[in-house]
Amino acid sequence: MAGIFDLFDKIKADREEKAKEPISFIVAGLGNPGTKYERTRHNVGFIAADYIATKVSAKIDRARFDSLCCEVTIAGRRGLLLKPTTYMNNSGIAIRHAADFYKIAPENIIVLHDEISFEPGAFRIRRKGSAGGHNGLKSIIAHLGSEDFPRIKLGVGAKPHPEYDLADWVLSPMTDAGMKAFSDRLEDVFSAVELIVGGDIDGAMSRYSH
Repeated sequence: MAGIFDLFDKIKADREEKAKEPISFIVAGLGNPGTKYERTRHNVGFIAADYIATKVSAKIDRARFDSLCCEVTIAGRRGLLLKPTTYMNNSGIAIRHAADFYKIAPENIIVLHDEISFEPGAFRIRRKGSAGGHNGLKSIIAHLGSEDFPRIKLGVGAKPHPEYDLADWVLSPMTDAGMKAFSDRLEDVFSAVELIVGGDIDGAMSRYSH
């Protein structure tokens, strides 16, 4: 019996030691708060963040940093999973507040966002880059003062025709087929995040950017 109690003591000590580790990364899923936006193309970052939370037995439900967030452990590192509640165009406010508080450098902030250049089910990983016309990324770049943060660009499909208003398109609901194609790749998105957090962004890019 002593061996069992020793094991319990070790597990408790390991948990306490893990809790002392600093927050060393942020995974931020972009979107708009509110039920009317839940299935829209602009909110796939929120959906991906929620999926990651379920994979690590967490729930994004703490109101802090102008966001909903939770602490998580991914790839053996302690970090913050975050969904800004500032609306898409001001996403940088929440991310900057959290980054300033935990002293997280841009290269340790992973952003999950919608991308109209790819069809649902496709995604691309970039180490850094410009906003490319995405207002959420514009806000993050402005508030961090840097483009040097990795991002996972989640395909939502192009506008049906050039004259279609872009805002109307990204704020419209995903089709059932599109949502299924996107949802079917969420496990790969999580695996990519694991690799990036673990320091292997090159491996994530070569394995999952398709």
